[in-house]
Amino acid sequence: MKKYIAGAIALISTFVVSGYSRAENPAHVQQLLETNLCMGCDLVGANLEGAHLIGADLRNADLRNANLNSANLEGADLDGANLQGADLSNTFLTNATLNNSNLNNVDLSYATIFDAQVEGAIMNNMNIENASIAETGIAVGGEYP
Repeated sequence: MKKYIAGAIALISTFVVSGYSRAENPAHVQQLLETNLCMGCDLVGANLEGAHLIGADLRNADLRNANLNSANLEGADLDGANLQGADLSNTFLTNATLNNSNLNNVDLSYATIFDAQVEGAIMNNMNIENASIAETGIAVGGEYP
């Protein structure tokens, strides 16, 4: 009995110590790339680098830690999406909607963001270094004294 308990503890410890993380649902990645429709999809950690997602429906999608480097998200609907920790560097986000989305710790360096909607979005610790931003609610700043 002690042998089984020790084995279970070792297995649990492995997951805790290694920082076990969930990966994307491959069927959802395929669905997105084939149809541009993936509302509420599990895309955690997905590699979508350079993907053409013009007008994609990604409402309420889980894109935590996803790689969207150099993706084209023009006109994409990301309302309510969780993008925490995602790499959106070099992305094209013109006319995209990100209302009520989680943009904490997102890398938007060198991104092009024109006329994007971000009403109600959570935006802490974003990297917007060298990003081209106009007519949107993303800017350098902080809390007003």
